Amino acid sequence: MMKKVILLAAVLMLTVSCGEYQSLLKSEDTGKKYTYAEQLYNEAQEENDNRKYRKALRLFEQIVPEYRGKPQGEKLSFLFADTYYELENYYLSSYEFERFQQSYPNSERVEEAAYKKARSFYELSPKYNIDQTDTHKAVTELQSYLNTYPEGEYVDIANEMASELRIKLEQKEYEIAKQYHLTGEARAGNFRAAIRSFTNFLSNNPGSPFREGAHYYRFDSAYQLAVNSFMNVMQERLEEALEYYESYKKYYPEGEYIEPMEASVEDIKSRLQNF
Repeated sequence: MMKKVILLAAVLMLTVSCGEYQSLLKSEDTGKKYTYAEQLYNEAQEENDNRKYRKALRLFEQIVPEYRGKPQGEKLSFLFADTYYELENYYLSSYEFERFQQSYPNSERVEEAAYKKARSFYELSPKYNIDQTDTHKAVTELQSYLNTYPEGEYVDIANEMASELRIKLEQKEYEIAKQYHLTGEARAGNFRAAIRSFTNFLSNNPGSPFREGAHYYRFDSAYQLAVNSFMNVMQERLEEALEYYESYKKYYPEGEYIEPMEASVEDIKSRLQNF
């Protein structure tokens, strides 16, 4: 019997609360909306309750324009941006945190806003094989945060995220070059494009985990291009391939690709004897 009474009381309180909230949405009293929205936000944080974040957001959307330029505007603008962030609406959270930074550059929460803006773009970064516009933006924002707050609260995590995103961009560049190599048999010009792409990759990414593969595929592209060339250019291209082999062997004397490369090198040396 007692459980039924408690359940009934809870349902009644929820019904009254929802009715008050709906009435408040239609109200013109911005002060009450501000107080209740902040209360919902705080409860949502304590309870990790997205439903309350969404309710708070509806009130914030109504009153934020009314408080711009007023003393309460700074706090309200941050809570508004952070509610989007907690609801994982990262496009709007990045926009609102940017707006907060511009409006309140001296705020004690401006560092947190800078970090969460960058984090929003990080969360928007897609898989490496999709357009990387948001990834580039995230790297820029994370680096901006690190430059502005070199001893800031979020430096360690910002460095980790920036490193992760840079590797993703390197993988994108590496896979594009690799695609040229894989399609080289169908179109000889793609072997030349692969050689250029891998050379640029190696120049631009000195610490990349994809460097060994780039060295190997550059060599193999040069080898495939050479053996499928006319005789008048074959010697030069075979010698170029040997140079790429020596470059690989310099850095990876016991590397993953050394055996297949040495088989190709034997063929190169055999062909060069004909010249």
